[in-house]
Amino acid sequence: MASAHSVSNAEGDKSGDLTGTVAKHYNELHEGGLEDRVKSRIFYQRNFNNWIKSMSISDILTRIKQRNGYNKSITVLDLCSGKGGDLLKWKKGEIDHLICADIAGTSVEQCEVRYKEMQERSKHERGRQKNFTAQFITADCTKQRLRDLYADPDMTFDLTSCQFSFHYSFESLPQAEMMLQNACERLKPGGYFIGTLPNAYELIKRWRAAEGSSFSNEVYEISFESEDKQNVPLFGAKYHFRLEGVVDCPEFVVHFPLLEKMAEKYNMKLVFKSTFADFFQQKVQDNDGRGLIGRMQGLEPYPPDDDVELMSKDEKSYANAKKYWTEKQSSAAGDNERRRPVKVGTLSQAEWEASTIYLVFAFQRLPDSANDSVATASNERVSLKRKLDTSEASSS
Repeated sequence: MASAHSVSNAEGDKSGDLTGTVAKHYNELHEGGLEDRVKSRIFYQRNFNNWIKSMSISDILTRIKQRNGYNKSITVLDLCSGKGGDLLKWKKGEIDHLICADIAGTSVEQCEVRYKEMQERSKHERGRQKNFTAQFITADCTKQRLRDLYADPDMTFDLTSCQFSFHYSFESLPQAEMMLQNACERLKPGGYFIGTLPNAYELIKRWRAAEGSSFSNEVYEISFESEDKQNVPLFGAKYHFRLEGVVDCPEFVVHFPLLEKMAEKYNMKLVFKSTFADFFQQKVQDNDGRGLIGRMQGLEPYPPDDDVELMSKDEKSYANAKKYWTEKQSSAAGDNERRRPVKVGTLSQAEWEASTIYLVFAFQRLPDSANDSVATASNERVSLKRKLDTSEASSS
């Protein structure tokens, strides 16, 4: 049986920091329907980014199930959950309980509405649909300890997910520490913390290559507040990020080696860190990944149909796609056993530049002590013994 529980405890912008500005931006952001999204200049980029999240979440949920067993319950913390863009991913991942927390109260309300609508639709879907329970919390995750707001303060998680948001916490050391504490302190040993955030190396490389303090293309613009490109502070390195119709607010550089070091406090080890470009190249080779990116419309078809315009009006933006398509056409010519490719999937150069600012990461929590190691090993032995007993019973 699915149920929902809500808590609102967001603090105001009392200290002069920018969390209130971020909350205001996302509260006022128009929630467009499918028709609006299709018209967006960055329709394919948004779908591509969503595919990256889907592949990362699916990968980690599979690891959790393989480690713990497919019949064990899974509890997830969606940190900075926004309007609930990942709710369907959690449903498809067959989790058991979800906590969504975000600073923007309007977004949390919309997330809860989406959840209830999704649960209602599932009653009419064919086949048995697994529902998960949920709690929705409005709180500043960079200042407030979420554990104090959980319906069950002793709740532990198999997975924490923080997508496109963790960098807001790097306005100051205390905010980053609180955000990391919320992400990791209630993770079970073996649990994961995953996310996506801007790649500091890529940000600073592009900033230093620019003539002034900003760089941009037709879909995004980044403007650094400081003019000192050589001395970038560990916290409070502010820049303003604008992405066509989606983001228009201040953000902060996250030096990933620093984040990795800070995570050690919670016995977190880095499992992987990959740029979006590298992650795409890896996952699109799999049949599942290739099929999913097609269904999610994460790449723009090239060349377009006669009655369809490309997203970018700049023909040069598709130079690589055109070259690849032409080479594929030529290599298939004269081979009767192979179909000549009709389309290839791509992103416009502007969208690719915007997406490849980001990286995707996963940490895993190690046992906190020797006792945890012993307990984990004991549980594994009990699980193995049960499997052997079951096998022996079946064979007899």
